[in-house]
Amino acid sequence: MVLRQYKRCFPVITLFFSKIIVMIRSGLTIILLCLGLAIFAQQDPVLMRINGKEILRSEFEYIYNKNNALAGIEQKTLSEYVDLFVNFKLKVAAAEAAGLDTTRAFREELEGYRRQLAKAYLTDESVSELAARQVYDKMKANNRAGQIWVSHIFKSLPQTVTSHVLRSAEARMDSLYAALQNGQADFDECVRNFSDEKKSFWVSWLQMPVEFEDVVFALKQGEISRPFFTPQGIHIVKAIERKEILPFEKVKDEIMRRQSRRYGMDRGTEALVEKLKKEYQYTADKTGVDELLSKEQTDKRLFTLDGREYTGKMFAAFAASHPQGVQRQLKGFIMKSVLDYEYSRLEDKYPEFRMLMQEYRNGMLLFEISNREIWERVPSDEVGLAAYFEKHHSDYHWKVPRYKGIVLHTTTKKLGKQARKFLKSLPEEEWQNAIRLTFNAKTRQVQAEQGLFAPGDNAYVDEEIFKKGKTEPMTSFPFTTFLGEKVKGPETYQEVRGLLVGDYQNYLEERWIAQLRSTAKVEINQEVLKTVNKH
Repeated sequence: MVLRQYKRCFPVITLFFSKIIVMIRSGLTIILLCLGLAIFAQQDPVLMRINGKEILRSEFEYIYNKNNALAGIEQKTLSEYVDLFVNFKLKVAAAEAAGLDTTRAFREELEGYRRQLAKAYLTDESVSELAARQVYDKMKANNRAGQIWVSHIFKSLPQTVTSHVLRSAEARMDSLYAALQNGQADFDECVRNFSDEKKSFWVSWLQMPVEFEDVVFALKQGEISRPFFTPQGIHIVKAIERKEILPFEKVKDEIMRRQSRRYGMDRGTEALVEKLKKEYQYTADKTGVDELLSKEQTDKRLFTLDGREYTGKMFAAFAASHPQGVQRQLKGFIMKSVLDYEYSRLEDKYPEFRMLMQEYRNGMLLFEISNREIWERVPSDEVGLAAYFEKHHSDYHWKVPRYKGIVLHTTTKKLGKQARKFLKSLPEEEWQNAIRLTFNAKTRQVQAEQGLFAPGDNAYVDEEIFKKGKTEPMTSFPFTTFLGEKVKGPETYQEVRGLLVGDYQNYLEERWIAQLRSTAKVEINQEVLKTVNKH
């Protein structure tokens, strides 16, 4: 009876213990997860919160160290930089609140930068460089080093050319070659009269079709080739000049680019794809692949990558824009799928990539919001500039007085006196126009320099007004007259506009930052701050 009851209860007991085991496993998982998060948090703790948004120590360190390392930039202490960093983050947040990061132009520029930056992460640089080195050594060994300046007699032939046209073109080229060899024809004249390509050009290895390079690099300087065919047509080439190859470091990048153009993908990228296939547990589905290769289409799964399925329908979309044989299309589809997946995970895999992207994004936002709030506004804010000048007028007094007026160089002394007397009756802004219309209408009798002159700006002003130096009369205008006065400071903001614009921009920025700060909640963990660059 007891045994029967025990047996009846056994499934329930078993279920109970199963639940306990699951709970223990889940608990362990949670404990391990929490432990991992705790370790990570210790490795990269939260340094500050700005309006509730957490900023990790690593982000602050990255920007702090990078800016302090820039040549020509004044280095800041840690406490000074904390304030600058908070202001920077508040401006970026203001740009985000204004929706500047959602515009099409912003997204396109950011994505363009990301694509450019990602290139270095989507190839195995060591393999690419090794392959380029092998090409370089081969170029030197088989006489394909350097460049050759060539001219050619060229007849373009389409892929669908008829045998009659082909024989006719070949016979014509043979006839021209014979005439060149016998001295009955001039090469340059033949190019002008018979060639579909008139210009001469430099040829480097991996630049032209193999058939063309095979012939050209075998020529000596001044030598003319026999007629030969390439996929483009038929040629007779003359080697005009040769240049030696540059050092490997100077041509390495160009070799890699040309290999990529010729073969579709460089070896470094192919090597990376093979590594990524292992990392993401690439698994081909034989059934789907066999059906695709035999029928040239399938709806079945072709392969999985990191648990994701890639099907025949996805392949069909790729194949439609890549007209090749099915086998080459499949290879291209696999490589593109692997690289696209890696491209989507760059921020997760590479902290430095994430930091660079964030830095560029925030820099763009900072520029746009600063341009909107300050830089774009100031130059046209005449009222604001004038008001700021009036309020800070004393800040623009000069340590040394300046001469405000005009210097008149005239052909006669009498003319100088007449010009000075005439200008005294006119506003200063009309002086130059009056001289042009009154004294220089027919012949030039007066040369005038008007402005605000500091000591050292004008030798004649220095001698007459500031009593420094000695000058010689001008050859064509030997008499010099002055009209103006010494001034201790500017009378209008226009006289110091360049300096004033910068000061007014700084004033507006300080006011803007104060406004952002007044509504912001900034929390800084001082204990974490002490560990910056010390962990």
